[in-house]
Amino acid sequence: MKKVGFQGERGAYSELALQGFFGQQAKPLGFALSEQVVEALLAKEVDFAILPVENSIVGNVTVNLDLLYAENVEVWGEHFQPIKHCLMTLPGTPLEEITEAASHPIALSQCRDFLSRHNIRAHAEYDTAGAAKLLRENADQSKGKAIVASELCAKYYDLEILSDKIQNNDTNLTRFLVLSRLGENPNTLEKNKTSLAFVTDHKPGALLECLQCFSSHKLNMTKIESRPDPLNPFQYVFFIDFLGDQKNPEVAACLLELKNITKTFKVLGSYNAAAL
Repeated sequence: MKKVGFQGERGAYSELALQGFFGQQAKPLGFALSEQVVEALLAKEVDFAILPVENSIVGNVTVNLDLLYAENVEVWGEHFQPIKHCLMTLPGTPLEEITEAASHPIALSQCRDFLSRHNIRAHAEYDTAGAAKLLRENADQSKGKAIVASELCAKYYDLEILSDKIQNNDTNLTRFLVLSRLGENPNTLEKNKTSLAFVTDHKPGALLECLQCFSSHKLNMTKIESRPDPLNPFQYVFFIDFLGDQKNPEVAACLLELKNITKTFKVLGSYNAAAL
């Protein structure tokens, strides 16, 4: 059974994404920080890692994009995880007695309407599943307290779900990428999506020249974004997703052109695009 690292406590949305991608054919191992997940992958303590890179409401998970660019890892797969926040507490506590709900700040902000409607005060914690773990560990001090997390947390921490799908927006999705060690990608079949990152020269038209490579080779970009380059203040790393496998002749030609006109260049991986 493959070991897969994720960020968070057991029951985190990252573990749900792991289950959604691998099914029951993987052993989940949680780590406190994304950096520790990648360190475990590179140290061969886990076979794969899964990290969130983008949420449909709040945008990019920038720390994980930076890790993709900086570390010797490559993208092996993609998964879209529906985010369905639940309000849960210790068994036997009615909703009317709940005065405080703890969770990650982003989860709390996504449930603001429900919490306000029920006069429940928000309390920020480091992690959705971590809030569930703390509630269970401090059961004798948890009167009137609840947490916001995935339904998986109710199972792991013996909590009762008072209300499910309490988020403001029902179309809440997080995009996860499955990572392998660089050069150890076990996929052999042709894939249909590629991610890459590069830094251009700081001159007029540099980015346009790069984008024209995709047009001239008739490659469809699905995403482009930029992040500050940590090694060069006020210069930027461009992250691009496009349809095609790096083994395809047109894709290979495009990548070679890009490599020749950029300051730094990294193919993050080719993989099969997940269905939305």
